[in-house]
Amino acid sequence: MNVPGYPPDRMVRIYVPRRARERDRPLLLLFDGQNVFDDKPSFAGGWHAHVAVEKLAKTVSPPVVVGLDHGNERRIAELSPFSFGPHQGRADGFLAWVTGFLIPHLRAHFAVTSDSRAIVVGGSSMGGLAALYAHLSMPHVFGGSIAMSPSLWVGRGAMFDWVRQRGVPGDARLYLDAGAREPAGMLRGAQSMTDLLYQQGARKLWFVRDPKGAHREADWRRRLLKAMRLQFGSSKSKPF
Repeated sequence: MNVPGYPPDRMVRIYVPRRARERDRPLLLLFDGQNVFDDKPSFAGGWHAHVAVEKLAKTVSPPVVVGLDHGNERRIAELSPFSFGPHQGRADGFLAWVTGFLIPHLRAHFAVTSDSRAIVVGGSSMGGLAALYAHLSMPHVFGGSIAMSPSLWVGRGAMFDWVRQRGVPGDARLYLDAGAREPAGMLRGAQSMTDLLYQQGARKLWFVRDPKGAHREADWRRRLLKAMRLQFGSSKSKPF
């Protein structure tokens, strides 16, 4: 698929769960689509999101899972809202294509809902930063976010200043996590962002500290189902 101004062409990988309803389907949109499903396209193993989504409770309407491939060497720029070092922050334009073309396409062809509360955006590392930014900047499109090990160091912590200046939508639904075995500062940054979001008024807020987690696909895969349950509901909780 072509993203104007964001080469190269890329795949959009789509999985419709077996129990998906016929219409008004929830959506989970994940960045770095090469890593979202099977191991083969990924450099270090996939998340097996198609397996995780089938494990949601029978009382929960499972989301269509979409993996949006990154732009290879252009990945950092397209997923960063902020310029830093040699990288130009180009996330706003990339997200404009997601909201202006991709999501309407998914509604037209895959019966995805128009209810923003049932649309969640997620990712890890740079994708986690982009997901958090997308949700907070466009809550009318994305009703929740899954930010795994988000790269909050970008721009010397520019995301923290952005949150302080902008505030947090009252109905924000936020999941953040990080592992104790990640590079220095990742866990501390995620915890600090969680604290800041709470101070700014977020109440539907979950933070998961993974004592064994490293900065790798295997650990994000292991935490994905829990994040899905918190965002879309479980046998013990109602969604949204």
